[in-house]
Amino acid sequence: MSATTDTSSATSSATATDTGISAPSSDDRPSLLRAAQDTPTSLWNDSADPAELAASIAFGAVGATCNPVIAYTVIKNNIDTWGPRLREMADEHPTAGESELGWLAVEELSVQAAKLLEPAFRASGGRDGRLSMQTDPRLHRDAAALVEQAVHFSGLAENIIVKIPATEVGIQAMEEATYRGVSINATVSFTVAQALAVGAAIERGLDRRTADGLVDHEFGSVVTIMGGRLDDWLKAVAKRDHVLIEPGHLEWAGVAALKKAHHEFVARGYRSRILSAAFRNHLQWSELVGGDLVVSPPFQWQVDINANSVPAEHRIDVPVDQDVLDALREKLPEEWHRAYDVDGMTIDEFERFGACVVTLRQFLEADAQLDALVRDVIVPAV
Repeated sequence: MSATTDTSSATSSATATDTGISAPSSDDRPSLLRAAQDTPTSLWNDSADPAELAASIAFGAVGATCNPVIAYTVIKNNIDTWGPRLREMADEHPTAGESELGWLAVEELSVQAAKLLEPAFRASGGRDGRLSMQTDPRLHRDAAALVEQAVHFSGLAENIIVKIPATEVGIQAMEEATYRGVSINATVSFTVAQALAVGAAIERGLDRRTADGLVDHEFGSVVTIMGGRLDDWLKAVAKRDHVLIEPGHLEWAGVAALKKAHHEFVARGYRSRILSAAFRNHLQWSELVGGDLVVSPPFQWQVDINANSVPAEHRIDVPVDQDVLDALREKLPEEWHRAYDVDGMTIDEFERFGACVVTLRQFLEADAQLDALVRDVIVPAV
């Protein structure tokens, strides 16, 4: 058994005081800021909303992510600003349809947010200070189209990082986009097997650049595991199959996958980092503090973590309790194998994993909702 497997699965009795970086009583910095300033763990904001991002930067955030659901929500919630702007865009692009106008709005929103992150981008040499833009989920079956859109997005600002789904087609696109100079953020990703396949694809893209004498630089690529959405899927499977399992155990599934993937990335020397997203509990931040990885909570989660003074302690190397891992293996053997094991799925199986199907459908629906929102603005009902 490898050392990384031992780290991810061995039972540990380590306590919070054993693990290192809890703040002295005189330290009144918020929890997130302490972790951001005292550990290698980077905080990103899970939204491109400029107001939220500015506040998150004060908590120590050095990056931000966006996806179709987030973009639609930001535009809908700020329709007093975006309604007039969409009408202006329609005038500026008289032949553009509602989908094209919606994506132009997403681009504009993203470029505004990217500007706020330029100081962190400069300070980190490009490792952080990134604003994630997600490729159109309607392109998920077309690797060439994903690459072309990724290259386009990458050219909007030097600190743009591009999300591509961690499916067989998407991973092909990620390798080629990396070769063409695009910084990658894998999305629609929930499992250790997916993360490792993406990490390997990014390495291949970087190695091809080196072999062809292309300019080397810090890409800052990250590989997301949507830990909370993995928890959601396992809970849905347990309910569907009438499996009774300690409810608390299912809150640790995503954390376990994130920890294992991180340690595998370190052991393999991958140049990308794991990113924790889709928060459902604070463990998806607090249990990862201390690792050279990224955590990307929604803004309200950041406010709540600070307000509740969740300890910022070095927890990345503290394994998930073996009893929890054993229960997940016993109660949900097939799904846990797919989610947690290095060889849990082959690359052609990724797109049929339940959490992948659910999330991709949600992203596609958000695209349709954005189209409808733009339609209501430019062709208002009479």
